[in-house]
Amino acid sequence: MHSLPLPGLRKIIATSPADLRNDVVAGIVVTAFLVPVGMGYSQAAGLPPVYGLYATVLPLLAYAVFGPSRVLVLGPDSSLAPLIAATILPLAAGSPDRAVALASALAIGSGLIAVGVGLGKFGFVTELLSMPVRVGYLNGIAVVVILSQLPKLVGVDVGADRPLGKLIELVRAVGTLDKTTTIVGAASIAALILLRAALPRVPRSLVVVVLGIAAVSVFDLDHDLALVGRLPPGFPPPRSRSSDSTTSARLPQAP
Repeated sequence: MHSLPLPGLRKIIATSPADLRNDVVAGIVVTAFLVPVGMGYSQAAGLPPVYGLYATVLPLLAYAVFGPSRVLVLGPDSSLAPLIAATILPLAAGSPDRAVALASALAIGSGLIAVGVGLGKFGFVTELLSMPVRVGYLNGIAVVVILSQLPKLVGVDVGADRPLGKLIELVRAVGTLDKTTTIVGAASIAALILLRAALPRVPRSLVVVVLGIAAVSVFDLDHDLALVGRLPPGFPPPRSRSSDSTTSARLPQAP
């Protein structure tokens, strides 16, 4: 067993029945949390929500085999979504397919850089950033993500791209908030806060997700809420764009 070159696989094989039960429960809770979070971060990055699921499932499966840690969670991150959006959206020119292709190229390039940094042992560079800089960066990212998702929480369409513009449009649209969407969103946040205070050991994210799905089904809220809808099953096969479409997307049209 110890001769296996894959540390993650060794840990899976050596898992005891008691640990397996706890791991299954933890996996269900993390899945219930990562599914909506992954789709939300994908939309915040300017991509279709289904690609958030791809970015959530595949890294976890790969790390379960190759990764040495049993507690590290991989997947879409709030600090990356605004950076991805700022990088790919100006180049995508409003094309979702082009945004997906650019995000894929960005992911491959970032992965190669990360491998190079790891092999060169350049991780110490992060220690050169002071704590106030890190805290300020994370707080700024939190504000950007909140302002990007707040219009969806209250059912308002916002056309601005910058956070301040979104906030101004949201304040102006207070009188046009969708009541059903706002009530469901506020109730979900309140449930998370109350469960954390009253039952800290209960997986509150799982409870809220299950209750939300049940509420949509029982009260037939799919006509009142802006749902993601049916997602394509499986994973998309690799494909290349034709040279004609690429050329037409890059070259200006003749007058």
